[in-house]
Amino acid sequence: MIWTLPLVPALAGLAIWAMGDRPGRALPGAAAFFAAAATLLLAAMLPEGAAPLHWAPGLELRAGLPPMARAVAITVAGVGMAVLLYAAAQEAATGLGRLLGIMLIFVGGMQMVVIADDLLALLIGWEVMGACSWALIGHRWRESAPMRSANYAFVMTRAGDIGLFVALFAVFAGTGSTSYAALGQLEGGMLGVAAWGLLVAAASKSGQLPFAPWLFRAMDGPAAVSALLHSAAMVAAGVYLLARLGPDLAAAPGFAPGALAVGLATAVAGGVVAIRQTHAKKLLAGSTSAQMGLMIAAVGAGFPGVAILHLVVHAAFKAALFIAAGIAHHATGSHDLRDMALGRAMPRVALLVLPAAFSLAAVPPLAGGWSKEEILKALEAAGPVASALGVLAGGLSAAYAARFAILAFGLGREERLPVPAAARAAMLLLGAATLALSLLWVPTVSEAVLDWLGAAAPRGSTGWLIASLAAMGAGLMAGWAGARAPSAPPHHEWLGLSALVDAAIVSPFDWMSRHAARLDDAVIDGMGVPRRDDVPPGRGALALAVRGATGTASLAARFDDAWIDGQRVTPRSRLTPGHATRPAPGGGAIALLTRATAALARIAGRGGEAISDLIPEGSGRVAGLVGADLRRVQTGMAHHYYALLLAGTFAGALFLIFGG
Repeated sequence: MIWTLPLVPALAGLAIWAMGDRPGRALPGAAAFFAAAATLLLAAMLPEGAAPLHWAPGLELRAGLPPMARAVAITVAGVGMAVLLYAAAQEAATGLGRLLGIMLIFVGGMQMVVIADDLLALLIGWEVMGACSWALIGHRWRESAPMRSANYAFVMTRAGDIGLFVALFAVFAGTGSTSYAALGQLEGGMLGVAAWGLLVAAASKSGQLPFAPWLFRAMDGPAAVSALLHSAAMVAAGVYLLARLGPDLAAAPGFAPGALAVGLATAVAGGVVAIRQTHAKKLLAGSTSAQMGLMIAAVGAGFPGVAILHLVVHAAFKAALFIAAGIAHHATGSHDLRDMALGRAMPRVALLVLPAAFSLAAVPPLAGGWSKEEILKALEAAGPVASALGVLAGGLSAAYAARFAILAFGLGREERLPVPAAARAAMLLLGAATLALSLLWVPTVSEAVLDWLGAAAPRGSTGWLIASLAAMGAGLMAGWAGARAPSAPPHHEWLGLSALVDAAIVSPFDWMSRHAARLDDAVIDGMGVPRRDDVPPGRGALALAVRGATGTASLAARFDDAWIDGQRVTPRSRLTPGHATRPAPGGGAIALLTRATAALARIAGRGGEAISDLIPEGSGRVAGLVGADLRRVQTGMAHHYYALLLAGTFAGALFLIFGG
């Protein structure tokens, strides 16, 4: 059953998370590795189609594994297997079970996105990934910087996710369905709304302008998280979505030029930012934005199959480079490229870095060179400006790839440094995948793969090919020269865009969240007050309601005494037990009935007192218990809140899938 593809890693992740840190490294590491391996087998062997799951009248969850989806599903599982192997070997032992578990749930969320054949199923996987990314970036939650960065990344991606909701509503409003096939039934303005909503959502997930700075902030997470996030999981989700739906979106007004503009602008800007970085992971993060930009530009040019092949190739070599950066950080205690030069200290790791770095630089005959050249051929269909920007982005990719390899693993330190065998094995797996994918240079292989994907092969000219190779050579030389002067300029943080986005989006959301927290304190904490006599000034919404009700009741009682009974009564607070008052002479129309009902009043008095006391005191006690229970979950610890959020999200997903 195709639904097992996301459920197997998700359920395994929950089980490993529940283990905690008690079993040590070996058991959760082995369990995570084999869960990813099982997911890989499922991705390769499951049938293409699946029966829809009926959720509500007119709403179904649909899934499928067409060739494009299968290629990405295999990539997600294979890269995830290698990254989990590295994480189990080298990430900190404290919280390792939680880290591996959430990473597997993250893989499950991405697999849900991959198999989804309707926007509702897509939304479930999309939101699971968003929640997991927040927890993974903020894995070291006891430190303030990772949590701030997790919040920043979460807000940025959530802002873009609004586009996905808009697209879903547009498709449902226009067709009465949420299936991908329904997109083909839209036309005109409604199709434009759906297409641009999906483009915005994809841009936010894939780190495109203006959302790109969140990828830098995500570098505060563990290296294993960065390796998975930037290669085959969340950052790749936006590109996959556009490539999967590209044929249906192509007719939307302005979609193709918009995708081209966003992709090429990010490809160039990301390259400029990456080439001046001294932080190893941020250099790779900038390169991720740039490479995703090239893929989105290929979709805009009308060649989604080429974009998917570059996604697969990029996932293999980018995960290897992030693992290498993590190994270097573990050895030196620094992410600064100027503190590394580990070629002599870690010769085997340095050797394994070479195919990944050369593939990022698009050096023939490695896989990255083939897929980048195919993208440049695709851009020729969009005009000479697009081709020129693609060539420029390719030259920049060669420069930052060379700069990373030389600074991080050039010749420097003499002493040998230990590297866990499992970490080297993870890099070896990814390096082997990169070399195997290099067979795409063989025409019969590439033609067969494109035919299997049902994708057209772009045709390019010799002139642009020569320009691309020249730009690659110039980029390699620039990267070598840049490695000799590795200082970062003042605007290396996305040319000031990060500060602008922080002021325009993140800070307002933080302001709203702080005020929402104050409202929460007022409403929830106020429920813990059991009696009105104990209500301190300003103590919550319930306290305010109690004081208001008390004042209203007092005024009503005085009105009753003065105008109905005609009595002038001493205030209740001054009465002694058993004190009685007599009606004043000539007082009140109801005064004559007072004596007649006195007997009944005395009989009912005791029962009435019991009931009237029971209602406020009982409700007060219930409110107090509710308030106390609610305060138990208000620990102030973000991981507790996240545990509740993730449990609810996962339970909701299971209900949507199996709940009738």
